[in-house]
Amino acid sequence: MKIGKKEKADLEILEIAALLHDICRCEEMESKGSICHAQRGAEEAKKILKKFKVNQEIIESIEHCIISHRQRNSHSPRSIEAKVLFDADKLDTIGAMGISRNFIFAGYIGAFIKGKPLYSGMEKEHAKKNKDYVWTKDDSAILEYETHMKYIKDKLFTHEGRRIGKERHNYMKKFFERFWKEVRAEK
Repeated sequence: MKIGKKEKADLEILEIAALLHDICRCEEMESKGSICHAQRGAEEAKKILKKFKVNQEIIESIEHCIISHRQRNSHSPRSIEAKVLFDADKLDTIGAMGISRNFIFAGYIGAFIKGKPLYSGMEKEHAKKNKDYVWTKDDSAILEYETHMKYIKDKLFTHEGRRIGKERHNYMKKFFERFWKEVRAEK
C-alpha cells in the first residue's frame, strides 16, 4: 500500500489483489511447482469476487494484478496496480526478508537433508548454465540467489519499487559476499 500511494494506484483494487494474490500458493507447493499459483489464484479470486457481486471491470483489474504478479510465468503487469503488486511481491524476496525466506524454502524442499551441504561451491557455475530451475537435487538457497534474487532489482517497474529494491539488493549482495568469505575462512 505504501508503494501504491506513492505511485497513485487505485488502492481499492490493489488492496484486494494483495490480499488474494497468493491464495493458491499452497497448491503450488503441494504440486512441487507444477501448478502456477498466480494462474490458479486469479481464477479463484474471480470466483470469490463474483460471489460478492463485485463490478466486472474491477474483477478483471484484480485478476490481472494476481496473474501478473509472478515473474516466472508469461504474464507481464500492464496497469499501475499490477506493477505495484509485482514490485511489492518481488521486494519481499530480496534483502534481509528475502534471504530469510530463501533459506526457509531451501529447507522445505529438502536442500539440507541427507548429508547435503548448505552449499556446493558450484552455485555460480551452475547459475551460468541454468538461469532457472524447479526443485532439483541441485537446489540451494545460494543457487536461488545466483539464478534469481540478484537480478530482481533490475526487473522492478515502479520508481518507488526500484528505490527500495536498490537498497535491499545492496544489503543482500553484501550478505552473500560475506557468506563466501566465511566459506573460504577469510572472515
